[in-house]
Amino acid sequence: MAAPHRPGLRISSGLTIPEAELSWRFSRSSGPGGQGVNTADSRVELLWDAAGSSALTPHQRERILDRLGGRLVNGVLTIAASEHRAQLRNRDAARERLASLVAEALRPPSPTRRPTKPSRGSTERRLKAKQRRTDVKQLRKPPREG
Repeated sequence: MAAPHRPGLRISSGLTIPEAELSWRFSRSSGPGGQGVNTADSRVELLWDAAGSSALTPHQRERILDRLGGRLVNGVLTIAASEHRAQLRNRDAARERLASLVAEALRPPSPTRRPTKPSRGSTERRLKAKQRRTDVKQLRKPPREG
């Protein structure tokens, strides 16, 4: 069964990485495969030059380089996949991993937390509970002679 023709790797509705920007490397996998593991090049590495990609806007490029900086080598993102026995399945796994990684890096940051004060009612309830606890412990003590 032939793989469907893919014009590029779709990240989101507004971003698709062109197939020409993706390059592949294949090597022997240390993963599952029995005797065939020594002969089949089933491990795949998917490389994408994020710094030089034409698919990204300058804002997207800045965000990706900032968030994925630790994973980039000279602006190139490398994804390795060797969990399957078949090279084709490893290629699909690498594509999915790249898509989710880039989509996650492009997600806008969550809004900062606005600090709030406890409500008056919650403060009163907390202090009443502390007072009740104090009273209970006072009742447990032996009476003082005085």
